[in-house]
Amino acid sequence: MRLTSKGRYAVRAMLDLTFHSNGNPVRLQEISSRQAISLHYLEQLFRKLRTGRVVKSVRGPGGGYVLARSMDEISVRDILECVGENINPARDISGMPSSGVEVKTTEGETTRIDTTEFRLTRGFFENLGILMEEYLTTTTLGDLYRKSREANTDATMNNVATAAAAPTTATDEVTSAIRPNIGEINQ
Repeated sequence: MRLTSKGRYAVRAMLDLTFHSNGNPVRLQEISSRQAISLHYLEQLFRKLRTGRVVKSVRGPGGGYVLARSMDEISVRDILECVGENINPARDISGMPSSGVEVKTTEGETTRIDTTEFRLTRGFFENLGILMEEYLTTTTLGDLYRKSREANTDATMNNVATAAAAPTTATDEVTSAIRPNIGEINQ
């Protein structure tokens, strides 16, 4: 499996859409500015995502994109497949005859590779592909959304606990629950 920027950007953009939609259309310009992904590139990705029925477009003023299904019904695999990512690490050896691979030698003759090593590595990568496919299929946008919310809640709780335990000074008028103040970082 070689996950390219196309797949990574598609998953990031879909997560952004999930976070900022709240049932309302989200414009690609907004996703582009938040995620630092080219608008032109997002247009290409969302064309493929729309064709794959992962998103729907809403036209007119206030238009944009919304999820075509519930976030719990859209898997990471769905997104990657829509944009044409290969998620099978055994792609190059699958479909070959189980007895080995035919290779042309320098003399122009065809030789069949059928070694124990070939069969073992082929089996290994086929099994790896099955595991990866299962993981990508069972991980949904909803799972990632909830994981992010939990991580943000934990970070906020840790920052609040740290701020409550620290002595306050006259210069600390407002303590951020998101991050420590700038002076603490520079010390």
